[in-house]
Amino acid sequence: MMTEAAIEKENKEIAQQYKELLRISYQSLTDDDKKLIRSAFDTAVDAHKEQRRKSGEAYIFHPIAVAKIVASEIGLDAVSIASALLHDVVEDTEYTLDDIERMFGETVARIVDGLTKIAHLKKDMNISQQAENFRKMLLTLNDDIRVIIIKIADRYHNMLTMDSMPEHKQVKIASETLYIYAPLAHRIGLYNIKTELEDLSLKYTEPNVYRDISDKIEETKEEQQAYIDAFTGTIQNSLDREGLDYIIKGRMKSIYSIRRKMKVQNVPFEQIYDKFAIRVIYKSDRPNEKFLAWKIYSIVTDNFTPNPVRLRDWISSPKSTGYEALHITVMGPKGKWVEVQIRSERMHEIAEKGYAAHFKYKHGDQKEQGIEIWLNRLQEALENANTNAVDFVEEFKLNLYSKEIFVFTPQGELKSLPKGATPLDFSFNIHTEVGMRTRGAKVNGKLVPLNTVLHSGDQVEIITSEQARPNQNWLDYATTARARAKIKSSLREEKKNVALEGKEILRRKLKSQKITLNEDTINKMVVFFKLKTSLDLFYRVGIGAIDNQRLKDFAATYNNAFISFFKNKIRRNPVPKEIDKEEITAKYNLLVFGGEEEKLPYILSQCCNPIPGDDVFGFVSVNEGIKVHSKNCPNAISLQSNYAYRIISAKWIDSSQQEFSSEITLSGIDNLGIVSEITDIISGNMHVNMRSINFTTDGGTFSGKITVVVKNNATLKKLVDNLKRINGIDKVTRI
Repeated sequence: MMTEAAIEKENKEIAQQYKELLRISYQSLTDDDKKLIRSAFDTAVDAHKEQRRKSGEAYIFHPIAVAKIVASEIGLDAVSIASALLHDVVEDTEYTLDDIERMFGETVARIVDGLTKIAHLKKDMNISQQAENFRKMLLTLNDDIRVIIIKIADRYHNMLTMDSMPEHKQVKIASETLYIYAPLAHRIGLYNIKTELEDLSLKYTEPNVYRDISDKIEETKEEQQAYIDAFTGTIQNSLDREGLDYIIKGRMKSIYSIRRKMKVQNVPFEQIYDKFAIRVIYKSDRPNEKFLAWKIYSIVTDNFTPNPVRLRDWISSPKSTGYEALHITVMGPKGKWVEVQIRSERMHEIAEKGYAAHFKYKHGDQKEQGIEIWLNRLQEALENANTNAVDFVEEFKLNLYSKEIFVFTPQGELKSLPKGATPLDFSFNIHTEVGMRTRGAKVNGKLVPLNTVLHSGDQVEIITSEQARPNQNWLDYATTARARAKIKSSLREEKKNVALEGKEILRRKLKSQKITLNEDTINKMVVFFKLKTSLDLFYRVGIGAIDNQRLKDFAATYNNAFISFFKNKIRRNPVPKEIDKEEITAKYNLLVFGGEEEKLPYILSQCCNPIPGDDVFGFVSVNEGIKVHSKNCPNAISLQSNYAYRIISAKWIDSSQQEFSSEITLSGIDNLGIVSEITDIISGNMHVNMRSINFTTDGGTFSGKITVVVKNNATLKKLVDNLKRINGIDKVTRI
């Protein structure tokens, strides 16, 4: 039991922390705001009075600490501060959500509810737990973006106070932080917190590495400071001569980013040259901000030679998080590269506080609208929330971590896309309909393939056609979550349409075999052809993968079974609904890797033994090549968190859906319009793609070579037969 004196001391400390919270708030607080915060504080103190943390201190210190992070480091409003104080009340104590709504109003209740939902996510072990949690968490964005921001603050404080936890928990929480929370903080523009989260995670996931780097930073501190002083001294003289009002800050890069550089460049700590960055933060009114930034740029580059490739101008076109600054890398003394960041005080606030700084000077409606716009931006990433959770996380992270490029429309409008985006991503960014009807693209006036990687400054024009529609290859050409989601849903739609035609073809063909198409025959055929669903069956008939011969084989077994049924009067078992391993294996029988869907040698990992059809990824191991793991493998998260650079995407594909190239040669008598007839049959009637076409004529005869893309040899055979029927064609052969 605690002594009277200890309780007294603790209560004083709690009161002290409360005063501190009001003092450090970034937003200016009105009297009403202070009342709201006071009331939330009193409620939280009362609710948590019996609770203690693992370290032994009163639990209330945790919500206060989270509220302080929200108030000063993230800089949110009174509603957020109150919600942070109350974030564990409904989850851990007697208070209900109705109590919160009655006492604090609907907005606070909604935020606390969102935070409680995240805490109560179901333990659903079929898919990666973290991915599902992350997805549900993102979906609470629909309620209020502040839910996520307070959750990041909560996680940040947990990371700061994790020492008293068992080691396995530390590693789990740290991996989850690297996998989910650091990218989220980055996306919201909370760069400082993102850096802290990464460093703190490294401390638990790779403690030796963390200690080693932090010791080395400590050892070289004086030497680094002397270098920074020498560098800034040179610039200061020139800046003072121009009468500028500024401060210069030198800072070490984070331990995590130094570790990443060591990994990528495969060099020891001593050989990492750009370990620090210098910031020049200048005072300026809005109209002169840009002019002064370039003036300072000019002064810095007069003293030190810049690296032209490393100039980043986020003043002319800010990042989507609102970040503005000018970054230059220059050759400093002793032949070391130094990154210099030039920002006004306003830009510096945005860089430090992220989205809150945008709204600091706005009030009431204006502030709400700002938050709305920002929410809508994040909503984009949630549009494909119907995919499975792991893909959702991977695609969301793709869009999170990707650096941005800026490209122009033909009218000169600026569009921001993730790095690595293609013309196809650009077309979906303009409008879904434009994306769906894309036939080709011009970049800087030149026709390019749809998988061309775009670069900043490119001008992109999309060529559309009413006849164009997405095909399977588009998934390899598109990188953004939005484009991929739209393409996937369009392909599903197309598959349904082909299946509808297939069903009618099947009905006709079975009729000629004296078999009626009904539920019973469909079930038997699904089993006979080792498929998964009736849709697969109709689709395969539609594309010609199940031809007349295979249907005759089925009819023979069906009729025999029918006769033996009458002979023996045996009631056969109904078709089992269970899908066994072999059925899936028969369908998804081909494993491919990476965006290019290459076939590479691999081994299946022993820890989770994935089977064809499972969601999987490849892990490039040191001695055994590519090892394939299931996405809900117990080791998946730690591999993805710690060795992300060695992960390669992989998927089982249905080999009947794969498209193959084939060459056909033709010869015959040359007559007017024959080429047009040939291309009509290939592209028009049979909807087969042509890769290349080459015809030569000589003395009234012609010969030609065509490369076509087909799904299977049944389609190719049908195509060859149709071409033979053209008047004047003598010979058609497949090479």
